[in-house]
Amino acid sequence: MTLMHPPKARPEFQTRHPGRRMTEEEFVDWIGEKTRAEWVDGEIIMTAPVSLDHDGICWLVRSVVQLFAEYHRLGTVYGSEVMVRLPRQRRLTDVSFVSTSRVEILKPNHVDAPPDLAMEVVSPDSIKRDWRDKFAAYRRAKVREYWIIDPLQSCMEAHVLTRSATYRQIPETKAGIASTVLPGFRLKSDWVFANPRPSVLKILKELGIALS
Repeated sequence: MTLMHPPKARPEFQTRHPGRRMTEEEFVDWIGEKTRAEWVDGEIIMTAPVSLDHDGICWLVRSVVQLFAEYHRLGTVYGSEVMVRLPRQRRLTDVSFVSTSRVEILKPNHVDAPPDLAMEVVSPDSIKRDWRDKFAAYRRAKVREYWIIDPLQSCMEAHVLTRSATYRQIPETKAGIASTVLPGFRLKSDWVFANPRPSVLKILKELGIALS
């Protein structure tokens, strides 16, 4: 009698680079649920753990965007644990927004098309990736709006996709940077880079949302 053994469980974490190129299917089968890695046209990019400051900025920005979007019923917001699928790429985006009109791209384990808005918080190992590689990737994929939040330089930029499929920078005024994808939403550099940072509730109140 032959015993049937169950398939070997895939590790929750993959801590080492596989040492070779992979197809997209191989990458999806290889990556663990909590492995921080991206797939770009066959190449595997392992990402480093982030600092406490980086995590704090990600939490603040995602919380404000998510609660704003939920309050106005604009769509859904995801963090850096959710994989976003672009043409020939699978990316981990710090904050992504998908509008209610595009719910069909939401799959059980990933976002299966470019989001409407993407935000990246720059870390020491992601400077080139966020400022150049992802800028180009999101533009080619026609992500409607891309924000780069750089605590290393205490600067923040947002770019909107034009009709000619190029990015145009949205200027920051005293009121902050106003999103074109989330009507009424704005974000100030003073909020993001303050020490200590204002509470999420205070920022939402300034955006006209009073949560009880």
